[in-house]
Amino acid sequence: MKKYKRVLSIAGSDPSGGAGIQADLKAFSACGCFGTTAIVAVVDENTVGVTGVHPIPVDFVVGQIKSVLDDIGADAIKIGMLHSSELIRAVRDTILPYNIKNIVLDPVMVATSGDRLLQEEAIETLKKDLIPHVRILTPNIPEAELILGHKIESQSNLPTLAQELGETYGISVLLKAGHLTDDKLIDVFYNVETKEILHLPSDRVNTKNTHGTGCTFSSAVAAYLAHDLPMDEAVTKAKNYMVMAIEKGAAYQIGKGHGPVHHFWNFWE
Repeated sequence: MKKYKRVLSIAGSDPSGGAGIQADLKAFSACGCFGTTAIVAVVDENTVGVTGVHPIPVDFVVGQIKSVLDDIGADAIKIGMLHSSELIRAVRDTILPYNIKNIVLDPVMVATSGDRLLQEEAIETLKKDLIPHVRILTPNIPEAELILGHKIESQSNLPTLAQELGETYGISVLLKAGHLTDDKLIDVFYNVETKEILHLPSDRVNTKNTHGTGCTFSSAVAAYLAHDLPMDEAVTKAKNYMVMAIEKGAAYQIGKGHGPVHHFWNFWE
């Protein structure tokens, strides 16, 4: 019997389908993996903004993770929004005994709409208790600023800052440049295992359909790691997938605010 490549997403739910668990499952599928989930919060949001967050009880989140990993297992785990310190520690304590190497953390702190999604004290808990245990961290500019504790002013600073983050926590870092204003976006990947920096350039697409880009990008990275690709190759393939998802998604109009990317561009068109 053939076996699927399996990726577990531990994240919040987005009823509008563009971000969170919904985006993760779409990206896993588009990148050739079987997706499973542990939902940590039900988020009331759409393309315009976040209205509310309803947390799932922590012990129930732990139960979901164990149910999936004890039965199906995982070749990679993608972690998204973890809104509280208690939840962050519980997720860490639950997944570490399974010895899954490919853990990708997208430190979701601020939504595309600008809404804050993480409690203040949880930022320090994330930095101290979870980040050192993952393989790849995938912050955008606002998230990296919160973790570093200072502003990021220039594209030219990203390689140094990605390396700083990587060496501080002993992990690889994919630092995404989308929030900067340069016409040419150059995401930067610091591979802590080889001590090398990979530049991932792309042209900026003139579109407001950017809802869920961080969720989708990190999920694609996790999916390609689940396929046993080396980190540099997994990140490069994820970047190429993401670029096309943004370019193809720009042609569509859905919702009144920031629409989603086109997760299935390589199947629908």
